[in-house]
Amino acid sequence: MSANRQSNRLIHEKSPCLLQHAYNPVDWYPWGAEAFEKAKAEDKPVFLSIGYSTCHWCHVMERESFEDTEVAEILNENFVSIKVDREERPDIDHIYMDVCQALTGHGGWPLTVIMTPDQKPFFAGTYFPKEDRMGIRGLISILNAVKSAWKTNRNDLISSGEKITEYISAKQVSSKRDIPEDIFDRAFSYFKKYFDDIYGGFGSAPKFPAPHNLMFLLRYWKVTGNEQALQMVEKTLDSMYKGGIYDHIGYGFSRYSTDRKWLVPHFEKMLYDNALLAIAYLEAFQATKKNKYAFIARDILTYVLRDMTSSEGGFFSAEDADSEGVEGKFYLWTLSEIYEVLGEEQGRKFASFYNITSKGNFEGKNIPNLINNNLPFEETEALKPLREKLFQYRKQRIHPHKDDKILTSWNGLMIAAMAMAGRLLNEESFTNAAQKAVDFLYKNLFNKDRRLLARYREGESAYLGYAEDYSFLTFGLIELYETTLKSDYLEKALSLSEKFLSLFWDEEDGGFYVYGNDGEKLISRPKEIYDGAMPSSNSVAALNFIRLSRLTGKQELETKAHDIFKAFSDEITLNPMSHAYSLIALMFAYTGGKEIVIAADDFDNAKPFIEEVSLNFHPFTVWLLKKPDDHVIDKISPFTETYKMKEGKTTAYVCERFACKAPVTDINEFKKLVYS
Repeated sequence: MSANRQSNRLIHEKSPCLLQHAYNPVDWYPWGAEAFEKAKAEDKPVFLSIGYSTCHWCHVMERESFEDTEVAEILNENFVSIKVDREERPDIDHIYMDVCQALTGHGGWPLTVIMTPDQKPFFAGTYFPKEDRMGIRGLISILNAVKSAWKTNRNDLISSGEKITEYISAKQVSSKRDIPEDIFDRAFSYFKKYFDDIYGGFGSAPKFPAPHNLMFLLRYWKVTGNEQALQMVEKTLDSMYKGGIYDHIGYGFSRYSTDRKWLVPHFEKMLYDNALLAIAYLEAFQATKKNKYAFIARDILTYVLRDMTSSEGGFFSAEDADSEGVEGKFYLWTLSEIYEVLGEEQGRKFASFYNITSKGNFEGKNIPNLINNNLPFEETEALKPLREKLFQYRKQRIHPHKDDKILTSWNGLMIAAMAMAGRLLNEESFTNAAQKAVDFLYKNLFNKDRRLLARYREGESAYLGYAEDYSFLTFGLIELYETTLKSDYLEKALSLSEKFLSLFWDEEDGGFYVYGNDGEKLISRPKEIYDGAMPSSNSVAALNFIRLSRLTGKQELETKAHDIFKAFSDEITLNPMSHAYSLIALMFAYTGGKEIVIAADDFDNAKPFIEEVSLNFHPFTVWLLKKPDDHVIDKISPFTETYKMKEGKTTAYVCERFACKAPVTDINEFKKLVYS
């Protein structure tokens, strides 16, 4: 930033996204009463821009328009301008993205909305160039048209805003219907129809990883034995790893691929993508026992520990696509660079393996990839020393911007991934990272009333937590319990769920609202069930509640899960492919699954029994450790009172579909019960 430029109000914010705009000539306000009071007092419409700090097209619009004095002059004279970080305020983003979808049929970021001073929107879109260009209306034209209409045709704008507000805030009435049991087969038929059998994934470009779709297909394979479902998962996981969407030098996945082959990514890396993808690869390892999936998951989480973890233990949010104002510059290579770093002989070997050519595969440079490389996966391990040399060389480049805010929701997903990795890969570093992150969140992201908060940065915690914060953190806590069997984590998950119900539950129609009853009152109070880049908060909550119900015996929690299914049954039934995580939860409910209690005097004696279920793919099974001196389990899972060791030996109790088998102390007898 130029030292000569004057800052605006955003200079006082913590959000990296807002701070990026702190030296714009636009007179930006953060979202809040001050901005809307000014709009009312000065009788001006509100210009709302929503983005996030690692968003490429947000940067483009800033450079073209928000750093431009002509645009700033129009905005400052005729509008009150508000900038919002969508990652800090998913409630605001959700509402106005609904507006954009309703008005234009599509959405994305930057999200551009113009509204009345009482927050009623009458215009929405995404990126706009400064001037009219190739059939795209420019921002200056739009602003001038709104300025004119506000003076001459205001009633129509206000009426339009009221109708749009009425439409998006119309109360969703639950159908209360059960979802048909053939929904899983129907969902699979859709996935089969849209599956790309050449490059994996679903549909055409752009392609998003959507790991929850793969998690559903793994469970569908487990229940039905349909090998095609497993093949679709493996083809997609293999193809994504081979593509340029995966960073073969420094590890981790980019947000999506701009092409069908997974070659050219949108280069930003998001914490949530890497958490969910690590889980998908870990589950594939569980299901297939193929070590390559364990290696890939380990490398993803190695990247997170190396580059995306604070010294205090929280996980950072994202890394930008751009460096030095150029998308992907940090990640691209020329053939001459490869030779320079590795020498000609080793350079030629690496270039041949990773498709590095003099012509290049992206704007004259190269994205390392394995798309046309059919050598065994093990061959990539032989090139690890060469990749490490290139990584050390790349470290000297100017790095992309890192968004170092710590979001509770995304940390919950990464805690789940780290806990699973610690368990399945037998690596304490991952388990320790999950535990350290939980400690960080419980120290820093609860207020004095023990209300969960959403964001931490530079010592400041802010924003009342949203539905995704509660559901994703609960997910992480359950996974961490199943890895460590420390009852404190299970108690935390249960307590968090009870608070979640008290603040977010719709008592009339069921389901969780996006923001709590103690939150800021916006123009609507939406619920979310659709799976986007992340699973919806309601679908994750449903699965959490089923697992917690079976771990604690609290049947009312499983009833709440079924209430969620009924609340959104029409949406799920109509479009099952877009509700994969809800189907994961529903499949858990329908299959019955197994509940296992291991009575033992310590963790080590229970370990052989626990590992039998935890290291293999049993997605509908829960397990609990009952030690004689564990008073927390006595309190939260009172049904275990009679579950004791027999003859001083570790004893396993296995129940399924409301019926329990005779307890066993022999590991081989236990295996028979697990696999029966």
